[in-house]
Amino acid sequence: MKIIDTHVHIGGENVGFHMTEQMVMEMMKDYDIAYAIVSNGDAGEFDHQQQILAIQHTQEEALQRTLDFARAYPEKIGVAVWIKPHLQGLTKELEKMIEENLDIVKAIKLHPFHSNILPTDKRVLPYLELAEHYHLPVVSHTGGCEAAEPVHLYEAAKMFSTIPFVMVHMGLGSDNREALDLLGKADNLYGDTTWVPISTTLEAVKRYGAEKMLFGSDAPIDGKDTYLCNPKGERSLYQDYFHVLPELISEADYHKIMHENAECLFSI
Repeated sequence: MKIIDTHVHIGGENVGFHMTEQMVMEMMKDYDIAYAIVSNGDAGEFDHQQQILAIQHTQEEALQRTLDFARAYPEKIGVAVWIKPHLQGLTKELEKMIEENLDIVKAIKLHPFHSNILPTDKRVLPYLELAEHYHLPVVSHTGGCEAAEPVHLYEAAKMFSTIPFVMVHMGLGSDNREALDLLGKADNLYGDTTWVPISTTLEAVKRYGAEKMLFGSDAPIDGKDTYLCNPKGERSLYQDYFHVLPELISEADYHKIMHENAECLFSI
């Protein structure tokens, strides 16, 4: 089975995470992940208490590290450009970096929680206009604070109806009900499986079809064995996606969720 993970990270030490390029490559080999779309947590602006981080990296520095990683493994790694709308805003340098690397840049990455900003904020809109110009999907964390509530990403998707928007987490820490309802209200709005139980994914498939969901994981946020277990050794819900979900939906739908939808949306 071919698997594309649309939500993988490097960096993030300033936010308290440890995710390296080596960890990503090891986990992809160990768990037979064909391709990963990677964003760099070094571009985080706010910590988990919604305070501005003491250590900041520019969005350009974060992007360059991710581009270097993808250039080293172009058949395995694509780039989601993690932006800093609160402290920086869209720069000519960032736009040039994206334009010059469109073969490996696959998406624009919003993090309304770690940027403490609405997806529809005027400081975010230039990035969305850039995504529209270059036909890039927008992937966004949802959940954890008001700015990151799924409804605000839905509102952004309505404003930019020609580009896909992916609700990463589908409302992290919630029962996913709001996100599930919103999936049916915009053709260009999608969900992903990051920390989302398969019951939610099954409901999305039942209501809207398998075309609405993409596999994503946040790996290696729990280490290189994120797909298997957390640091305490407790079973990861991704084991359900690998071993349980295939028994509950058609083979065609399973292929859509695990790789075909990603290939289509991200031009892989």
